[in-house]
Amino acid sequence: MSLWELMEKGGPIMWPLLVTSLISATVVLERLFFVVRETRRRQPQVVADMLGKVERNELEQALATGRDSSDFVARTLAQGIEHRRGSAVNALLNAASQELRRFNQGLTMLDTAITLGPLLGLLGTVTGMIRSFGMLGSAELSAPAVITGGIAEALIATAAGLGVAIVALIPFNYLNARAEEARHELEDASTRLELLLLRSSAEGDQ
Repeated sequence: MSLWELMEKGGPIMWPLLVTSLISATVVLERLFFVVRETRRRQPQVVADMLGKVERNELEQALATGRDSSDFVARTLAQGIEHRRGSAVNALLNAASQELRRFNQGLTMLDTAITLGPLLGLLGTVTGMIRSFGMLGSAELSAPAVITGGIAEALIATAAGLGVAIVALIPFNYLNARAEEARHELEDASTRLELLLLRSSAEGDQ
């Protein structure tokens, strides 16, 4: 059975399911590309070097290192160092929030597709059965043919809806895990920087 035949047999509800699946696939591909790109840009040695410079009170050098880095953790730390005379904590929170927003982009659409797919499939089941019972009184069609066609429409729509949800669920969980991993890395590095800045400030007051 070709895709076009499947779309016809599944009924009109197959078109919104097709649109949902295309949007999901686009989001998944873009997000996977983003994750691969950010992974390649990671520079954990730069983060360690920045924290070491802050510990030695070489704040300007640490700031310059973070500004030139492509690592999202290093960029966040640079914001905290730059605003150390004001509110380093707020600067770190704001920078971390911006970075995490980049990791979470598109996840709402995937979550919606996971929820919407089975619901559209269920709607296809209902409309297929309604069509079957609505045509039972037609003299031109035999009852078995009508019922079989309606059941086929209902099952195809249900299967398509579940398929959209299942295919979107796996990358959704993976991308959520990567976003959570990024959040932990930002929190860990930010906490270490805050402690080092507090110690440096305390030593400067002595």
